[in-house]
Amino acid sequence: MTGSDIAGLIAAGVFAVLVALLAIPIWKLGKVFDELRAAVRDVSDGTTPLLSEVTTTVATTNDQLRKVEGITNNVSDASANISALSSLTAATLGKPLIKVAAFTSGVKAAMGTKTTGKGRRSR
Repeated sequence: MTGSDIAGLIAAGVFAVLVALLAIPIWKLGKVFDELRAAVRDVSDGTTPLLSEVTTTVATTNDQLRKVEGITNNVSDASANISALSSLTAATLGKPLIKVAAFTSGVKAAMGTKTTGKGRRSR
């Protein structure tokens, strides 16, 4: 064996030790990636049903909002109808009632009788 052969063997041994020292962190990094892959799979498996439940909830909420919108429209129409009926009643019965009250008051004044607050008549 010559000196160059011995130097080659030493260099090969140092290279083998270096490869062994670098293999340990790479091996551990591979395990970290395996754990990360498993965690991502778990999150994905848990997220898919959750998203379908959220989709169902949103669809149900939209249906309920449509029903509430219909109820609101019906209440608005009923309110408008009641307002119109109230205006019609006031216009139809209000003026004649005022005339009847004025006529009654005029008849009382003409007859000269008044009623007091206690229900007694005074002359």
